[in-house]
Amino acid sequence: MKAALLQMTSGIDPAANARTLVEGIAEAAAGGAAMLFTPEMSGLLDRDKDRAAGSLAREEDDRVLASVREAAARHGIWVHLGSLAVLRGDGKLANRGFVIDDQGAIRARYDKMHLFDVDLPSGESWRESASYSAGERSVTVETPLGVLGLAICYDLRFPDLFRTLSDAGATLLAVPAAFTRPTGAAHWHVLLRARAIEAAAFVIAAAQTGVHEDGRATYGHSLAIDPWGEVLLDMGESAGLGFAEIDPARVSAARERVPVLRHRRAIPPVEAL
Repeated sequence: MKAALLQMTSGIDPAANARTLVEGIAEAAAGGAAMLFTPEMSGLLDRDKDRAAGSLAREEDDRVLASVREAAARHGIWVHLGSLAVLRGDGKLANRGFVIDDQGAIRARYDKMHLFDVDLPSGESWRESASYSAGERSVTVETPLGVLGLAICYDLRFPDLFRTLSDAGATLLAVPAAFTRPTGAAHWHVLLRARAIEAAAFVIAAAQTGVHEDGRATYGHSLAIDPWGEVLLDMGESAGLGFAEIDPARVSAARERVPVLRHRRAIPPVEAL
């Protein structure tokens, strides 16, 4: 079956981002994809908190989410909406991904568990925990492409999450992202390939790319990787749509060649000598 990846340069206007998403859904369906994957923060990318505040909404009031659900139903395609900034009841935000079926129903939600707080040598400083609350559960969901395990961006650096997802039956792992250029150039490809190889699962990583309206720059290179670690699709730095074939037989083949899931053991506590 075919997966589509939408690489975006999301900006500060949710309505404009929603139009890009709806157009991508139509194009993905026309191209024969069973499911479309979009990046982290598909609906709004704005580090100006005061300006962004007027665009933030609770899940039930989010216009981008409503537009994507309507378009998924109209075109008969599943969508993994990589993530949106969603207002929680406690006044903080959730970095929340959604899996939407071909009838427009929400089949799964996942809140990013690992928050990006870091000062980079480039001078960039990020404090995701200042505005966001971390998720508290891992999530898998049945899709036309197989059992999908959900993650978001910085989660990529924590292999225990991906072990948990593959132990729960995931044969496909989604890692929507808005990676910075320095960290992307250093680690994006190698970490995604490692997660695919460790889990013997497909990895689909739809990414933000380019220079955004709020001044940040993201790495791009949306990837589709097979269970043997082979890169099936690398979208480079241009925004747009890409396609990759997802053959479930590759999962069983990889797991037969190197049966890592069967060989996993519970690791006892370290004995400090």
